[in-house]
Amino acid sequence: MKKLSYILLFALTTALSSCADFLDRHSTAYDSDGFFKSEYGLEQGVTGIYRLVPFNLNWDVPPTMVQDVYTAFALQETENTTIGAGGGLNPDQSYVNTYWAGHWNIIGRANSVIDGAKTDVNDMTATYRQHLCEAKVLRAYAYYNLMTTFGDIPFFTSSVTPEQYTAGRTDKKIIADYLINELTEIAESEALEWTASQRGRVDRATAYALASRFALFAGSLDFGGESQAYFQKAADAAKQVMDHRQLARNFADLFTLDGQMKADVRSEMLWELEYTPVGTNETKRTHRTRYGHTSRTAGGSSVRFPSQLLADTYECIDGLRIDESPLYDPKKPTQKRDPRFRHTLLAHGDTMTYSNNGGASILKVVINAYDDVTRIFPNPRRPGTWGNAENSDVTGTQVSFATYGSGWLWNKYNEDLAESFSESSCDISIIRVAEVYLTYAEAMIEMGKFNDPSVLTAINDVRKRAGQPLLDSKACVENENLNGLSIQEKFRQRVRRERKCELAMEGVIFTDMRRWQIGDICNEFPSYGNPIKDIRYEGLEATDIPNFNYGLDPHRSNINDIAHYEHYKDKLRVRDRNRFWAPRFQWWPIPRVELDRDPNLSNPDYE
Repeated sequence: MKKLSYILLFALTTALSSCADFLDRHSTAYDSDGFFKSEYGLEQGVTGIYRLVPFNLNWDVPPTMVQDVYTAFALQETENTTIGAGGGLNPDQSYVNTYWAGHWNIIGRANSVIDGAKTDVNDMTATYRQHLCEAKVLRAYAYYNLMTTFGDIPFFTSSVTPEQYTAGRTDKKIIADYLINELTEIAESEALEWTASQRGRVDRATAYALASRFALFAGSLDFGGESQAYFQKAADAAKQVMDHRQLARNFADLFTLDGQMKADVRSEMLWELEYTPVGTNETKRTHRTRYGHTSRTAGGSSVRFPSQLLADTYECIDGLRIDESPLYDPKKPTQKRDPRFRHTLLAHGDTMTYSNNGGASILKVVINAYDDVTRIFPNPRRPGTWGNAENSDVTGTQVSFATYGSGWLWNKYNEDLAESFSESSCDISIIRVAEVYLTYAEAMIEMGKFNDPSVLTAINDVRKRAGQPLLDSKACVENENLNGLSIQEKFRQRVRRERKCELAMEGVIFTDMRRWQIGDICNEFPSYGNPIKDIRYEGLEATDIPNFNYGLDPHRSNINDIAHYEHYKDKLRVRDRNRFWAPRFQWWPIPRVELDRDPNLSNPDYE
């Protein structure tokens, strides 16, 4: 029987690109017997795997930046079709198909390379062992994304023949256990450096970080009734990363071109998708970050938006939630908030800066959710001055944040000069140290070890970098109003809030929502947004503050900072009026095309 060669995948990889030198060095169009047994051949094979990671899920925007749309913490352009918002999740959904195929391409390529590699460790050079371990880490990354999205999935650790492709689903626990062990062995083997010599490559810290992701997920869903053992593995793996890699000094630096050149940012970015400026080679560009995230008035497009639910998660600068803080003013919701709020979100009244031609042309637009005319710089009639311009976000017929969104735009990765209105010349984080710090804290909390000083230290290191007040045991437990929460639940609330505020639009919330099993309370009501045109923010009252103890399960809503707007909903713009959550939405359905290939696969909850 002839094995699937994945020659097509190799052909496809030549059309994809990265700015990393190691991706541009050689062609990857090889798949002959014995090729991967040479150091050169293995390097080329692994390069081909890396090229498959930034697959096109949505308008060349990396999947990590799109995934949060499939939660209640972000929105897509069309009402009542977003997954979890009216039944848009089905086996024929295009995003489902693309997400599935993109990750299986990575796995298929990795298995092909691993199968063709040497098996005798004693016959391997250090470089050869490094590349082989890289292939396994990349495979684990793809499996993590598939397992956390689809649940039980087929699981292959080698290339398969068409006849063998009848395996059906493999239990999530089996997949998690295998890959946690493999990633841990790779990290402990020291085959990889703690910090890769070339940006864009996975390293030892990445392996430990992925192991902590797997273990935290398995512990949260109590795989095999072994939650505590998994949480311990998550904490142990995370601690290894924390001991060898550090947080960047400035949060904003993580998402700008200039900031990403700094050594401290390099330390925090455990693995990233690198961006190649267009230059003279149009095909080299690896991804587009701004597409769909910008104001139409400036010539961009608006198709994905943060939700009000996410905006209201951010604390005030006193460290209190907006329903607890005397600093919160519904008329001025962006003021006196966690600094990460402004680095992540843009709102009515904010100024957004665009550039073109590598920064040669600068355009500034005042984000305006209400008026037919807005402010723009430079004035077309008087260069060097501000002027007025038609506000197509309001007057236009196309989708915009003002007409279809929540009144918010993404600012993360937008605080930088761009090659065009729809692009930002930034690397995209796949996994970074801040997530690992919070994974460590959460795992310790779930083990009941919340009184260990290292828990608050991990959370506070992230908060200190953000500029938020530090938590201490008295503030977190003794002297703070627990509001019906146990001490463990209060710690749980704090770490979950940090993850949402720190990691928004990085794909992490997508998995967290499934770990925490909060889809029902997130999607219980319609999606509300900015005040309606007749009210505007000026028309809100001091009492128009979200209620975090309401709805289907007020207790869980409080723990997870799920805001509700029932007492002033008539003043707010409404999105997704028929929004709902069904238990089957916990896991995406396997695409129908895949069901047709494998008679042993099925989607019982979607039939």
